[in-house]
Amino acid sequence: MARGDSKAGAWLAATGAVLAALAIGLSAYAAHGVADLHARGNLQTASLYAFAHGVALAALAPTSARALRLLALAGLLLGTVLFAGSLAGGALLGWPTRLAPFGGTVLMASWLLLAIDAVRR
Repeated sequence: MARGDSKAGAWLAATGAVLAALAIGLSAYAAHGVADLHARGNLQTASLYAFAHGVALAALAPTSARALRLLALAGLLLGTVLFAGSLAGGALLGWPTRLAPFGGTVLMASWLLLAIDAVRR
């Protein structure tokens, strides 16, 4: 593994761990601080996706060596920020959620890239 790839994997793993921690706080806030059911549901969905993909990044990124795998993991981060961020921004700040479908598509494509990388090993 090249030093640059190792550093990129470490940053992706650290970002994933922070994302998972933030997801726990967001979920707690949704459960205890949001009365609107639609907003609460969107926050719970955002926190679920942020937590799951944060854990995936924290677990998978340190083992990254190949460019395709790093691209897929970066896509997981981008897709999570777009999807969960759009839902959370909509629920908390009234922002439009139009980036959520694009984020979800990026997440699906990134998981497929990870599958391709796994088969190619």
